[in-house]
Amino acid sequence: MTTASPSDVRPDPPHSPAPDDRSLTDFGYHQELHRSLGRYASFAAGFSFISVLTTVFQFFAFGYAFGGPVFFWTWPVVLVGQFLVAACFAELAARYPLSGAIYQWSSRLSTPAFGWFAGWIMVIGQVVVVAAAALALQMVLPAIWSGFQLVGTDPAVTSADGAANAALLGVILLVLTTVVNILDNRVMSLINRVGVTAEIIGAVLIIVLLLTHSERTPSITFHTTGGAQSGLFGALLVGSFAAAYVMIGFDSAGEMSEETHAPRRTAPRTILTALGAAGVLGGLLVLGGLLAAPSLTDGHLSVDGLSYVLTSSLGDGVGKVLLADVVVAIAVATLAIQTAACRMLFSMARDGQLPFASRLARVNSRTGMPTVPALVVGILAAALLLLNFASPEAFLAIGTTCIVMLYLAYAMVTGPLLIRRVRGEFTSEGTDETGARLFSLGRWGIPVNALALLYGLLMTVNLAWPRAEVYDPAGGHWYFQWFTVIFLLVTLLVGGLYRALRAQRGHIAPEGVLEAVPAESA
Repeated sequence: MTTASPSDVRPDPPHSPAPDDRSLTDFGYHQELHRSLGRYASFAAGFSFISVLTTVFQFFAFGYAFGGPVFFWTWPVVLVGQFLVAACFAELAARYPLSGAIYQWSSRLSTPAFGWFAGWIMVIGQVVVVAAAALALQMVLPAIWSGFQLVGTDPAVTSADGAANAALLGVILLVLTTVVNILDNRVMSLINRVGVTAEIIGAVLIIVLLLTHSERTPSITFHTTGGAQSGLFGALLVGSFAAAYVMIGFDSAGEMSEETHAPRRTAPRTILTALGAAGVLGGLLVLGGLLAAPSLTDGHLSVDGLSYVLTSSLGDGVGKVLLADVVVAIAVATLAIQTAACRMLFSMARDGQLPFASRLARVNSRTGMPTVPALVVGILAAALLLLNFASPEAFLAIGTTCIVMLYLAYAMVTGPLLIRRVRGEFTSEGTDETGARLFSLGRWGIPVNALALLYGLLMTVNLAWPRAEVYDPAGGHWYFQWFTVIFLLVTLLVGGLYRALRAQRGHIAPEGVLEAVPAESA
């Protein structure tokens, strides 16, 4: 399907479009998703995907296990790198306020085929992120109450019992988030906003309490004490996984553009504020945990992470109340990530780019929600969780794979954007819904874009590198050591075969399915 041809565009609904709707019809679509999100709801969409409490509690133990206290310094480096990417995305969100942001942006900046693969990699990566986020419950719930350990007795995610229990808790959570993603976008938005507010309050409170219970000075962050990775550089490379996993998903504010009021003005700002807020809070959480931990060498930080610090330093009562807030953050994060994946499926299906496209692109007129994508994402994520029953190593394999997929998809946007800039084909002209100039990097566009692409590619290689000591520490599981590389290759192969089959059947025109739209036309 092409989006620019009037013959391919479904008739506009009978009501007169609001000003927000006209920017959508300019791209060949009409309003189907309900436009009801304000600025805070847009911010909540990006912040809840990042979900600093979820991800820091989930990966703190890993970062410390391999990097020791020095892994803290990977935080500002990753934040700066991702902020460069977010700045580029903020420009694109102003010019292309569409669901399925990565797919739409890449398609219009490069070629329809290239953009399709960006969207394909992104949506598969998002499904994996949903599964990885749901697994985070295992890091928190058993620490609150042993009764949440439904399988076996060992709650550690590196144990067979912990891995299996993580999968079970994750499936239960996915059932709940799938139901919410079917109900109504106002219900989804309300839960997001309440959850994000609770998460921000909880994060600030945890930071304050940890810093006021410090056992040591910040100078400890210059040491690799307790880190398993030999050498400072190696410790930093592997330790950066934690920060890299936290600071993804800020583009979700762009994903929700078709449901946001004044998206050209709102989305760019909320993309940047969501990442900035999460980055600062996450860095302070890591620092507070390192300073307040009873011991850096007793092994608890490498296994139990921040949950151990909270309950041991602040006491069971206060610690468990704060952990309950983390549970809320995990649930809201899983919901937000699933919502973003649903919008990507919907956007690609609307253009006829996926199997069963007509069903995936169907929006319930009453709820304003694409129901089938919610079910598909929930079922696929739950299926991925079954890997955790096979081996504890699946926890890290799933977590790292999703980061690599998203980083690569991001590079498939920043790369074509840089080429457009160098050719002088990307303009800062245009106005938003208020008549103000669109967000633009101006003369800083090329250097910021170039650094964003370089950072993204280097981090993708770092994350995907098949380190045996990281992915297969017990040995004998070569498929876990190479899981990320294999998963990516299979994703590309399946996507290539699908497109070849459709082209053979005449479903893909030789010139592509989505005409590249010059940036200046946006």
